[in-house]
Amino acid sequence: MSLKVTRMTEADIDGAIDTIHQAFKGDPYNEWVYDHSKFNPKRNRYSLRLRCLWGISHGLFYVCRSSDSPKVLGTAMWMPPTPPSEPQSWSLYFSSWWLYFNQVYMNLTFGRGGLITKRYWIWKAAQAQAQKELWTSKTGYYFCNIVTVLPEAQGKGVGRALMEEVLREADERGIDCYLESSRDVPNVAIYEKFGFELVREMDCDDEGDKIKLYCMIRKPKEEQP
Repeated sequence: MSLKVTRMTEADIDGAIDTIHQAFKGDPYNEWVYDHSKFNPKRNRYSLRLRCLWGISHGLFYVCRSSDSPKVLGTAMWMPPTPPSEPQSWSLYFSSWWLYFNQVYMNLTFGRGGLITKRYWIWKAAQAQAQKELWTSKTGYYFCNIVTVLPEAQGKGVGRALMEEVLREADERGIDCYLESSRDVPNVAIYEKFGFELVREMDCDDEGDKIKLYCMIRKPKEEQP
């Protein structure tokens, strides 16, 4: 199957969200952070649409499809590296407020949609602490936030095509990559094939009900032994 990876456009968003919904069914983090008896798919789709609109302008958001079909088979959401010493741009500052106010509107319209906010903030605090301690590069990191592939397209090179689109750029620029996986098996071994190394197991604990995330870092290819 011939594959084509392109930057996400607004026309791709619905297809991209479909890949996320299908690929993350049963995901340990989703199972932990949502009360699925109260889950609101409309709210979740609205939230993901906001994130995609924001990421089209400020992130490295990609979709993958077969060269002979318009159907989105996989999605990748990366954040570009930002040196810690670099001030936030005005564009990013205003877009962050745009995202915030739209999320407020979303919560007023749909409610929390089953999101367990206590657990969400437990995760955010653990993530912030991990990144504070692990992100030591002066050039910042390419942050792989999401890579998803439709179940029907798995094993056909879609995930690899999406990963390599950004890994090539990271190698060319000599910049590290970072990700947090919600599964040990099989994800950690898969990411290791791309050059990532497990550097920390991050616990998110809500009074004994906890999950573990796996923090991984990849050095630029030319720096690897």
